[in-house]
Amino acid sequence: METELKDYTPEELIQFEEEIAELFNKAKIKAPIHLYYGNEKSIIDTFRKVRKQDWVFCSWRSHYQCLLKGVPPAKLKKEILEGRSISLCFPKERIYSSAMVGGNLPVAVGTALAIQRQGEDSKVYCFMGEMTSETGIAHECIKYSQQHQLPIHFIVEDNGKSVCTDTRSTWQMDVLTYEKSVDQMVTYYRYETKYPHAGAGLRVQF
Repeated sequence: METELKDYTPEELIQFEEEIAELFNKAKIKAPIHLYYGNEKSIIDTFRKVRKQDWVFCSWRSHYQCLLKGVPPAKLKKEILEGRSISLCFPKERIYSSAMVGGNLPVAVGTALAIQRQGEDSKVYCFMGEMTSETGIAHECIKYSQQHQLPIHFIVEDNGKSVCTDTRSTWQMDVLTYEKSVDQMVTYYRYETKYPHAGAGLRVQF
């Protein structure tokens, strides 16, 4: 089985998101979008360990993951143009996203449990934002996975935003739970983005 995925450069990822941003600002995408910027190196480093047979679960911001998991850019752009940016799912490439806060976590854990019980040669990678990482469902999913040594890795992406509020102020925490974690099952990274929580910076009416 071929296990390696296509390599992307940071510039290629940025170019794709900028094309989507331009289409959104021209009212060509009649649905919400959530764009990445500033985390290219971190997410590329994460995907160096991901194989074709592995599973990836994401939140509503998942364009980069889809590209890095092997979804053809044209196929991904078509789904986004049809209004599915926040719920992209590609079974062939084994990548799924959910627009519900924390909605992908229990599904990811269940998939990892099935892999363990069936003895498959695959692993789950589950992405979440830093605000989601402080919810009960995130803590319980991570602890359950730790206790049962499931084949899953959680990635906490911290852009400092909880929609339109500062995450640390919202939770009244100077340091988030997984910010300085040494747990081998959790990766945390922080980045600054040029985009708002949703959209591409312009008010668009359809």
